[in-house]
Amino acid sequence: MAFGRLLPEVRIPPPGPASRALAAELARFESPNVTYLAEDFPVFWSEAAGANVRDVDGNVYVDLTAAFAVAGAGHAHPRVVEAIRAQAGKLLHGMGDVHPPEIKVALLRELAQVAPGGLTRAVLANSGGEAVEAALKTAAIATGKPRVLAFHGGYHGLTYGALSVSSREDFRAPFAAQLPGTAVFAPYPYAYRSPFGDEPEAVAAATLRYVEHLLDTPGTASEGIGAMLVEPVQGRGGDVVPHESFLPGLRRICDERGLLLILDEIYTGFGRTGRWFACQHTGVVPDLLVVGKALTGGLPFAACIGTDAVMGAWPRSTGEAIHTSTFLGNPLGCAAALASIAALREERLVERSATLGQEFEAELEELLGGHPRVGEIRGLGMMIGVELVRDRGTREPAPELAGRVVVELLRRGVLLLGGGIHGNVLSFSPPFVITEEQIEASLQALREVFARLPE
Repeated sequence: MAFGRLLPEVRIPPPGPASRALAAELARFESPNVTYLAEDFPVFWSEAAGANVRDVDGNVYVDLTAAFAVAGAGHAHPRVVEAIRAQAGKLLHGMGDVHPPEIKVALLRELAQVAPGGLTRAVLANSGGEAVEAALKTAAIATGKPRVLAFHGGYHGLTYGALSVSSREDFRAPFAAQLPGTAVFAPYPYAYRSPFGDEPEAVAAATLRYVEHLLDTPGTASEGIGAMLVEPVQGRGGDVVPHESFLPGLRRICDERGLLLILDEIYTGFGRTGRWFACQHTGVVPDLLVVGKALTGGLPFAACIGTDAVMGAWPRSTGEAIHTSTFLGNPLGCAAALASIAALREERLVERSATLGQEFEAELEELLGGHPRVGEIRGLGMMIGVELVRDRGTREPAPELAGRVVVELLRRGVLLLGGGIHGNVLSFSPPFVITEEQIEASLQALREVFARLPE
């Protein structure tokens, strides 16, 4: 069987000696803030393809993370690899805002075609956080208002502008003195942990009323808000899927008050939820759409895509663009993005994400739904969260159990990440090309691990 479709094969208990040696060397040369290092974590990758990863000790893993949801079309998709190789031999770097590479125009045209209706102009970027900052700048220029309504649990990046609209206090606290007071935060309709109850539709309705109250009541710190920024499904917040009424409600509120709606689909875009973009599940079209991750399937690249009316608020360049970067529209990123989009479309991988994701979630429900430490299983497409608790009655988060499950799965050749605002959610975001046999092997590993968890 070809690498990419293999089942787990653990030859040396991970992390093996080669991974341990690299961890020791990394500790000498990298800032201690970056990589978590422990006796049982991490392993160091040497190659990846499809839904497989091989580490430096020769162990083969089934990847249920798609490397932070990047490898939607699979690791090292042949079409993407060949596109990068061909482009690297032709033009490695251009002058994106002076003498642009030809391929930049092709990608901008493709983005206008694949994005929801009316989103036809883009600012290209080198990372999701940078694309979020482009959206924030665009909103400020288009509305003349500097502030943004964002949501608790939201994660939009760690550069200062993106961090200022992210609500994670563990990320914000060390830099609080330098962060602008750009954002006002409202609750996200996280029905399992909402102050408004636990019925999803009622929670969404109450959340929308709260947002209207913030916007319409003087003295609620909402003065100067020109836009809303929201993830259609929260990613790092714990794979939180709001009720289907939530996004249309935000669209209505924005339209009634002349606000821009910015959707952060860095995680959810390009098939992750079973549609090209998560907003398409409810027919909502934002004013600005932020994308990244699976856009290229493996290279750092992102974009902020908007309507003509909103993007037209930017002044025409007179030779010095007021928002740009050295690597804007990098030819390798453009080539990878075009190839990744083509693979998703021609191999019907977005449709596969919808079908296989629904089946996978049902299998997880059957396997784990009755376990006393599982509070909720939720998902959309190939974006599934399993929330672990110490007690189902109190719903007290169990981050220690999530960490234990991740390590035990690693020992069995399955890669999984923990997430959520409490660190207690198992976050499933596999490549769309994962095989049914690989899913079954992963479920068997989960079965073994959960059988050993305390009840």
